[in-house]
Amino acid sequence: MPSAERLEAFIAAVESGAHARAIENYYTEDASMRENQSEPRRGRGTLVAHEQAVLDGTDSVDSTCVRPVFVNGDHVVIRWVFSFRFKGGKAMRMEELAWQRWEGDRIAEEQFFYDPAQSKPA
Repeated sequence: MPSAERLEAFIAAVESGAHARAIENYYTEDASMRENQSEPRRGRGTLVAHEQAVLDGTDSVDSTCVRPVFVNGDHVVIRWVFSFRFKGGKAMRMEELAWQRWEGDRIAEEQFFYDPAQSKPA
C-alpha cells in the first residue's frame, strides 16, 4: 500500500511532465500497463520506452490529476486529464481513469480506461 506521501509524489511527478521518469521511479521492475482491454505491456524498461516514444512525438503534454484520488489498500484510482500538443501542430485532450495495484511503494499493475475516440488528434 502506498503512503499518502509516496502517492502524492507520484502524482506531482506526472503533473510536472516527468512521465517516463515517473515510471522509472514508481513502478516495479516487472510492472504491467494495459490500455482498456488490449494486451498489457510488461516490464519497466518496456513501459519507459513506450512512454518515451509517445513523448518524442509531442511538443508538450500538460497532465492534471482530477481529485479526489481513490485509495483502498493496495488499489488506487486516479482520474487524469492530458492535453497533448503534437509535433506538426495537432492537439488532443484525453481523459482517463487509471486503476493501479501497488506493491509497497511501487506500482505493479496499471490499467487505463478511456474512450478511444478521444485519441484522434484534432
